[in-house]
Amino acid sequence: MDDTNDRPGASVRPDTGITPAASAFDAPSTRRAFLQRASVLSLAIPGIGAALASCGPAGKSGGAGTAAAGASQAPGVPRNPDSRLDTALHAGAAGATTPTSGAASVAYHRFDPALPPLSSERTLRVHFTSRAAPIRISDDTVVAAWTFEGDTPGPIVHCRAGDTVEFTLTNDADMPHSMDFHAAQINPKVAFRSVAKGQSVTYTFKPRYAGAFLYHCGTAPVLMHIGTGMYGAIIVSPAEPLPPAREFVLVEGEMYLGPAVNGVRPFDYTKMLSTLPDFVAFNGRPDQYARDPIHVKVGDRVRFWMVNAGPTHPCAFHVVGEQFDTVYLGAPPGNAIHGVQTFEVAAGGGMCFELVCDVPGEFPFVNHAFGHGQKGAIGYLVVDA
Repeated sequence: MDDTNDRPGASVRPDTGITPAASAFDAPSTRRAFLQRASVLSLAIPGIGAALASCGPAGKSGGAGTAAAGASQAPGVPRNPDSRLDTALHAGAAGATTPTSGAASVAYHRFDPALPPLSSERTLRVHFTSRAAPIRISDDTVVAAWTFEGDTPGPIVHCRAGDTVEFTLTNDADMPHSMDFHAAQINPKVAFRSVAKGQSVTYTFKPRYAGAFLYHCGTAPVLMHIGTGMYGAIIVSPAEPLPPAREFVLVEGEMYLGPAVNGVRPFDYTKMLSTLPDFVAFNGRPDQYARDPIHVKVGDRVRFWMVNAGPTHPCAFHVVGEQFDTVYLGAPPGNAIHGVQTFEVAAGGGMCFELVCDVPGEFPFVNHAFGHGQKGAIGYLVVDA
């Protein structure tokens, strides 16, 4: 079975190597009531103090008038919590929605886990667009996601340590969005700032260290933006190549979903705060690599670049019936440990795992924290003779 199935292309240049706790704010009767409700979340939502400082009485910018605008949405459209607490823009926009008409026609596609090849160029020019999109994650479930390039996770970016990445984000969504690259060392207040619909932000960085790094929307509340699908992986290869291998990228993400509206399930911010996900998935679709496994051959070295988007829980990565001969704790090829059965990848972190497939068979790869493995964080590595 081919593990390079097609998926929608990303809007990047071809040479890049890239293939409602919040609902407590709805229409408070007074500014005092608004502040009382907001104080409950002051530790849960980044920057809430600055956001509250800009709030005025009902009907003024940042006050209850914002919630009233969101309440006027069309019936039958799921409303994800909005980003009116964004401290970069102090936006007063209504909540973002994902239209549900034609949801039944949204096609399922397997997310290709193969690491894209490196470009021969040492400068990568990457242009992503942020937008809302319905994503079919299984035969019977479509979710109202916020995305980079129309998919969750977003496109895999592959570069070398020391390469120059020229990145542009254009926002085509109704609410502010931004981009935080964990592989960058850059002033986040400037580079990772939020932009409104129709605007763009551009910045350049050079990854210093090799490894598997997360990228994600950094607009407040960050929990909501990551939890609604705005994340992906940037894989930074070392300047001196690692031994040849079949290389795959797995990005674990949690899904916290509300009841379906017109066949589409919105993401639920209250559930995100409760930290009890409905699904946990590698590359955005629960159990997808159990239904459609990754195939390699006996003798292949397999390299998993494992990134954990969270937004909250760690991933105890394990391959049943095998051991990792090498796990890189930091930038490959240094910091290696050997003969490892399971190793935990923190939320917001990434690691590189290697094994040599010297025995044919079907080997499940899982989050061995099985409460999450049973919710979809499982797949099969099939080793063909």
